This record gives sequence, structure tokens and C-alpha cells, in this order.
Amino acid sequence: MQISELAQRTAVSVHALRHYERLGLLQPRRRANGYRDYPAALQREVVFIAMSRQLGFSLPQIAERLGAYRAGTLRINTMVEALSERAAALDQQIAALEAQKARVLDHQAWLQAQQAKAKRPPPAAPQGGWPRVRSAGAPAPAVVQEAPASPTPSTPVPRTHRTHPSSRSRKTP
Repeated sequence: MQISELAQRTAVSVHALRHYERLGLLQPRRRANGYRDYPAALQREVVFIAMSRQLGFSLPQIAERLGAYRAGTLRINTMVEALSERAAALDQQIAALEAQKARVLDHQAWLQAQQAKAKRPPPAAPQGGWPRVRSAGAPAPAVVQEAPASPTPSTPVPRTHRTHPSSRSRKTP
């Protein structure tokens, strides 16, 4: 059968089948015209590969078991052990993802608190002003004169030189 028919029968894309062939997982015969010829027996191997991928096994892990599967010597207990190891690996990944999710949620809550603080108006002064707190032996606070409300001078300051490149005069020849 041709690759398109095998893809249709196994629900595996033509692209994936060619990838499996490049990796040596599938070995189709070649016809005289150069087309790949996939025997019906290869359909079982493609289904085995596809099911193993769906369970999360890597292609190198699948390659280790594919020879025994082809020979009919792949034991059930071998697959049960492999599935148990896969389940344990998934448990570790889930635990790591849950810990990462907790960190994300903590950081999100912290950012929301920072955002809420930024939106709050500053606390108002109590009626009668803030009470003065100083120890008995401390000197009296110095009187500080406030700066004028407008920091710019009332008369403009002339510019003697310009630093921006677009304001430089161009020399004409």
C-alpha cells in the first residue's frame, strides 16, 4: 500500500510516517518506480508507535521496544513496568507544575497588591496636624523655608549653544 493509504488507515500523518522512516522505525520496501510500498503488517507497527507516542513515550524509548514488538517477544510485564515508570514520571511532572503554579499565583497576588497600593491615595493628615514625636533631650527641629512654587525663572534664559543634531546648521559648499 502507498503512504497515503497507510496514513488514512492508521490516522497518522504522512509527515509523521516519513519522519518515522528517517529515524529507522519503519522500513518500507521500494517499488521499481521508487515509490514506498508499505506491507499490511507495517500497519500494526505504526499503530504501536502512535499509541506509544500518545502515552508520552519518546521515539528512542519506542525504538527500544519496537524490535521485540516486531518479533512478538514483547512481554506484557515489560509494558506494565514501562507504563508504571511513565506514570511515576508524570506524577513528578505534575508535582513540579503544581509548585510552579503556586509560585505564579503568589507572584500574581503580590503584583495585584502592588497595583492596589499604587492606586490608593496617600493617607490624609489627622485633624489638628500630625503629633510631634521627639525625645526630651532632642534639639528643636530646624525651620526650613519652602522653595517657590514655580522653579522656572520669570525671564527666559538665552541659549548659547544647541546640542541636538537636528538643530545644527549645515555648511553649504
